[in-house]
Amino acid sequence: MLAISPETVCYLIVKAREFDAKVAPAEPDPGSNPADDRDVGILEDHADDPTFQELTSALESLNSDQLLDLVVLTWIGRGTYAKDQWDEARDQAGEIPTEDAPRYLLGTPQLGDYLEEGLAELGYSCQDYEIGRL
Repeated sequence: MLAISPETVCYLIVKAREFDAKVAPAEPDPGSNPADDRDVGILEDHADDPTFQELTSALESLNSDQLLDLVVLTWIGRGTYAKDQWDEARDQAGEIPTEDAPRYLLGTPQLGDYLEEGLAELGYSCQDYEIGRL
């Protein structure tokens, strides 16, 4: 069913979580002006970050079917679709141009969590792979 190996998804989960940890907003300063705490474009701000570059490179190296599967896994993981709606979700994901899919995924907060949950819904676990190899 998957065009992408679960091991590759697990690698992306690790990298996405590393990136999320770097971009997670700090607790706002209670004495600060809320206008100063606005989002200023997370992806652009981290373009020179090695973790971001590694994750981007990994996503851009995937073919269109693999990227579609990642989008669908993300949607299943966040509850937008159920696993039995795979074909419907894949049709919907196909509307995202292949060249835009990596940016779409990179812009998804909690990407690693959603991918892991999506894999779990399909009966896969990253525990099946040696973490040291990821």
